[in-house]
Amino acid sequence: MKARDIMTAPVQTVPPDRTVADIASLMIERRISAVPVVDSKGSVLGVISQSDLIRRPELGTDQARSGWLEIFLSDDARAQDFVKTHGLHARDVMSTPAISVSPDASLGDIVRLLERRRIKRVLVIERGALVGIVSRTDLLRALHVRGGLPATPTAADDATLRDTIQKLLAREDWANSAVINVQVADGVVHLWGAVESESQRRAVHVAVEAVAGVRSIEDHLVRALPG
Repeated sequence: MKARDIMTAPVQTVPPDRTVADIASLMIERRISAVPVVDSKGSVLGVISQSDLIRRPELGTDQARSGWLEIFLSDDARAQDFVKTHGLHARDVMSTPAISVSPDASLGDIVRLLERRRIKRVLVIERGALVGIVSRTDLLRALHVRGGLPATPTAADDATLRDTIQKLLAREDWANSAVINVQVADGVVHLWGAVESESQRRAVHVAVEAVAGVRSIEDHLVRALPG
C-alpha cells in the first residue's frame, strides 16, 4: 500500500497571515489536528498542529517549558520561542520544515518517518503540489478497514474505486465544506471524516452508491461542530 491509497485529500490549508484565533476555530470546526500553511502559489511553508497552539499567554501556559531546559537556551532561541508562543499569525507559530513524502511512499516508510521524526503526520507532495496528508489516524483507519483481509496489496479495482469517488466528491460544490477520507477494501467503501449536516451525509452516500463497483458503504463520518 502507498500513501496515495490512504491519504486524506483535499487538504484544508491556511495562508501565512491567518490569525491564530481563526486557525484554532478552524481546527475545532473541521475536527482536524493540523493544517498546512501555504503561500499564494500553493507552496507549503510549514504546518500548524495542536501542539503548536498549547503554549499561549491567553491560556497562561506560555511559560510551560521545563525550567532546566530554559537555562540552556540562547537569547536567539528565547526570542524564537517568544515569537512561537506569542505570535498572532500562522507564519509566527507554524513548525518548519514541513515533513513530506511522495504519493508512492510505502506505509512502512511513512511509519518509520513518523517514528524517527517523532511527528504525527506527513504531507503528501507531488511535483511540488500538496495533494494529501497521512496521519496516524489514517494509518489506524487502514488497519481497521483491512484488518480482516489477507495481507496483500490493495487491489487495482479498489484503488480505481477510491480515485473515482474522490474525484467525484471533489467536483460537487455541496461537498466543499466536508472533510472526507475515502478508503476501499474489497469493494466496500469506508467513509471517514466530518460533514456539516445529515443532508450532506446523505448526498455523499447517494454519490458513492452510484459508482459502479461499490458493494456497500461503511459510514464512520461525524457531524462537524457548529461554527
